[in-house]
Amino acid sequence: MEGSGVDQQDKYRSHVYGDGEKNTQWISGAPPNYDTVNKLFEQGRTKIWPAGSLEERVQNLLKTYEMEISHKANREDIKSIDPNKFTLIQNGKEPLTIDDIKKRGGIYNVDLHSSLPEEFQIYKPAEETAESSHKIFTTTFPRGFAIEVLEVYSGPPVIVYKFRHWSYMEGPFKGYAPTGELVQFFGIAIFTVDEQMKIVKVEFFYDPAELLGGLTKGAKIENCSGNDATTSSCPILRNTML
Repeated sequence: MEGSGVDQQDKYRSHVYGDGEKNTQWISGAPPNYDTVNKLFEQGRTKIWPAGSLEERVQNLLKTYEMEISHKANREDIKSIDPNKFTLIQNGKEPLTIDDIKKRGGIYNVDLHSSLPEEFQIYKPAEETAESSHKIFTTTFPRGFAIEVLEVYSGPPVIVYKFRHWSYMEGPFKGYAPTGELVQFFGIAIFTVDEQMKIVKVEFFYDPAELLGGLTKGAKIENCSGNDATTSSCPILRNTML
């Protein structure tokens, strides 16, 4: 969920560039560029972990995992996990495999899955594809959506840590005008890893409403739907573009 587009070295992620990625198939046709979100991360992070520390290694693993899940087309190219054993559990729901995540339209749709009746859902995963969800969030967060490891409570093979996901709402979201304000949520995660530090199981615990609440504080944009509020056909934004 972090960034989008090529810095030939990414100091926060592994398996983006280099000889090991020569045959990698990327969903967008090329490796993602995290230059912009890395700047956001460096400006807004609250912790600086020593190089080589467990905390720094967990942060790299988390960022690498999110990058690979979001941008690599083939499960065999995702090197931060064991694709044959991997499962993802969000807030105690049913375990999902890599193939399940793709069938559900990518990680955004899994992250924001809700048990609310559809008429009460602001973001409706059943109606979104991987492409549409990516467009929505890159429009809402043009500087990316940074993630930070705040605390690590236990080491491998079961890594328990606290994280923070944040950015600034500088674009519209589902018909709500951008506020420019900080939007963030916190959670707890568990990585179960093997001897090679490859993830075999992920568990995330967080409240999606903490994110969605921050995205719906702006004025409702009349005569606009979805994230088309960037066009001149939206009266509120038309008067605030200059």
